[in-house]
Amino acid sequence: MSLTDFQRPGLASLVHLGGRLLGPALGRFVDLNPDNLLATARQRARLESFGEPDFEPAMRSLLSACDSEARLNLIGRLALRSDVLRVLRNRLQLERDRQLHPQIAVQPIRHPIFVVGLPRSGTTFLHRLLSQDPANRVPLTWEAMLPSPPPESATHTSDPRIEFAEQQVRWFLRLAPRFQRIHPVGARLAEECVLLHSHSFVSYQFDTMYRIPSYSDWLERQDFQDSYRVHRQLLQHLQWRCPGERWVLKAPNHLFQLPALLATYPDACLVWTHRTPLDTLGSLASLCSELRRVFSDAVNPQEVGPELAITWTEGLRRAMAALDAGLIPPERLMHVSSANLIQDPLATVRQVYRQFGIELSGTAEARLAKFCSSNPKGRFGQHQYSLAQFGLNHATERQRFAPYCDRFL
Repeated sequence: MSLTDFQRPGLASLVHLGGRLLGPALGRFVDLNPDNLLATARQRARLESFGEPDFEPAMRSLLSACDSEARLNLIGRLALRSDVLRVLRNRLQLERDRQLHPQIAVQPIRHPIFVVGLPRSGTTFLHRLLSQDPANRVPLTWEAMLPSPPPESATHTSDPRIEFAEQQVRWFLRLAPRFQRIHPVGARLAEECVLLHSHSFVSYQFDTMYRIPSYSDWLERQDFQDSYRVHRQLLQHLQWRCPGERWVLKAPNHLFQLPALLATYPDACLVWTHRTPLDTLGSLASLCSELRRVFSDAVNPQEVGPELAITWTEGLRRAMAALDAGLIPPERLMHVSSANLIQDPLATVRQVYRQFGIELSGTAEARLAKFCSSNPKGRFGQHQYSLAQFGLNHATERQRFAPYCDRFL
């Protein structure tokens, strides 16, 4: 999940106070021209090369859709511009780092673990639970936002980029104060892979934040090979001076692109969480609506639910097709019940480790237990929602997701 990345907190404050009133008038002055953004990023970074693979067609598709379809308010236009400039700056700096330090490009990524599953099925909880094991390396929010220069083990907990990222989180929560009870955010928390994929501009991050149907349609036609290539480059970058024994990564949307994921990481292990879609759709629609309201004053919750139901029907169909095609060796795939995960998190982690032949140390187990006791369900308040408020019908969705439910639930 992306956070608004205002470079000047004072500007963010001004927008927060006056954006609703002045947005329509001022929004047209926020430049989203892709050529101008490319030039601005080069000028600010004093660098020229964005590296490979080519991302410009994807960036242009995104900006065109956001400009014509997303009905952005002033906050939305400023946030989008800032987010794109941040990604462009990161790419410039990452390419410079790889040229200065060729050893980054030969960093091996061995046996990564990917947590996948329907959104709101426990993927975030399991990912952050696994991040408590010191042997597991996870991308933190601040690293995904500002990956250059490569993080170092000696300063990993005191890097000045952490405070910058915390400022962005605080501003985001001022704009969306109810979001924390839906999906906890923080600069030091384990981040999901959509923020890494955003560096290719081929990422499900963007159509979660904005209503951009033409970009969503374009995204569904992509094979994601380039996006996973950039994903791997970022992992190499982050682990060079701050390694772990293995990467533990997470994004529900990996289910859409398992062939590309496995082509990039042929020795990957997958943990697939399962929960009935009727229990996840309302929660996901609530999250998506709350997020989009930050960037647009024209969010219709009745549209959000059916959009997500169609999207995730296709995502699960693709994932099951990959499973049926034998792309995932049984020994490298574990299915986890969301109910069992919530009921006994430590037992679930032990099962994951046994499945993949990993030793769970006493130190790790103690940290896992502490995390569970410190993060009870509803810690930031109860998240309340219904299917009906997002244009969803129980009978329709039960029938729509029957192939998935009959197979896994």
